[in-house]
Amino acid sequence: KALLYGFFIVIIYVLLGLLVGSFFIHDPEILNRISTGFWLNFIFFVIFIVFAISFFGYFEITLPSSWANKADSAVDIGGIIGIFFMAVVLALVSFSCTGPILGTVLVNALTQGIGQLTVTMLGFGLGLGIPFTLFAMFPLLLKSLPSSGGWLNSFKVVLGFAEVALAIKFLSNADYVHQYGIVKRETFFLIWIIVSFATFAYLLGAFRFPHDTKGAKISLTRKLISIPFLIFAIYLLPGIMPVKQQPWTTNIVSGFPPAINYSWYEQGEDENHYLDYLEALQKAKEENKPLLIDFTGYACVNCRKMEENVWTATSVKDLKSKYIVVSLYVDNKNQLQKNQQGEVTITLTDGSKKQKKIISIGDKWSTFESMQFGAVSQPFYVLLSPDEELLTNPVGYTPDETEYAKWLKCGLDAYEKSISDKE
Repeated sequence: KALLYGFFIVIIYVLLGLLVGSFFIHDPEILNRISTGFWLNFIFFVIFIVFAISFFGYFEITLPSSWANKADSAVDIGGIIGIFFMAVVLALVSFSCTGPILGTVLVNALTQGIGQLTVTMLGFGLGLGIPFTLFAMFPLLLKSLPSSGGWLNSFKVVLGFAEVALAIKFLSNADYVHQYGIVKRETFFLIWIIVSFATFAYLLGAFRFPHDTKGAKISLTRKLISIPFLIFAIYLLPGIMPVKQQPWTTNIVSGFPPAINYSWYEQGEDENHYLDYLEALQKAKEENKPLLIDFTGYACVNCRKMEENVWTATSVKDLKSKYIVVSLYVDNKNQLQKNQQGEVTITLTDGSKKQKKIISIGDKWSTFESMQFGAVSQPFYVLLSPDEELLTNPVGYTPDETEYAKWLKCGLDAYEKSISDKE
């Protein structure tokens, strides 16, 4: 019965993930709109700030008590159905604690795809279900648990600071996609530094929140836990400096802040880097160079990781310089000229047809990616000859710089072979 109880806890959260994901499964591009839309990202920012305020102790997020009461009455049915409703009661009653975390999980996982959402919710269910399964099997273990108190409130406050940091990521997405200039790269780092230092100061007792015990002694454990937050704040400091003046890199958080060129400081431009496919293709023909197409997004974390960690590697930079590079932003919200706007017919994953309006630059490049290369994910890299012939199989996110360099080299070899064959 204990195993069944734990199983139902896991199933409830997996079903919740599948329920949320089912609204988007037939139209993969909707996930791109979720992760890049201004209002959705702004709403997520507000939601995360609300979660943070809840964790800080100013109010509590709860579901209607009638829901839990009805589920609790169903427990009396007994048998398998009764055990299932015991799991439902746990999910409802624990919502005041798990709600903000669950909301964070759902939002972050949803923007990464249905598969990621399902796996994440499975992990969430296991994380909650395994302890309760063990306690149901061995009730005496409950006596060994530490009682709730000041330490638990401090833990929730630290989670609140983490929610603030995540909220800034969504505000950054909303700003970066539309290029409003509100949360530039250095601004992002500055806010995260302040949040990290504030967490450090809180754990040392520099200030309190409503549920903190007044005059409570700061334990040695709490002081030790505060140190990593101070170290992290110091680690982030180079992020507010010009790139060439940074004493160390901040690769641990690469992908979260905006790109290096969205900055307080002037950035040099790469002459071989374009933002329009036709312009890049024309340049490739003029210089007899192959073309590297980079399907990317302003709000794409893995795209930033590739640009900051892989593209900057010496072996990759040398090979990339032999290509004409074009970055096509699938979430660029700037509208196309009226004579370039229109509609195309696309095929959804269930085989049905749908008319898609092409209004923005992002619409144009996302449709180009899906119709020409059968992909909707970012980053997505394609190597073409100036005659628009595919040089090798396209690849997606490739964090291994050696593997990515081999792929670039393969494309160059294929291009050189095609030239010699024509001669």
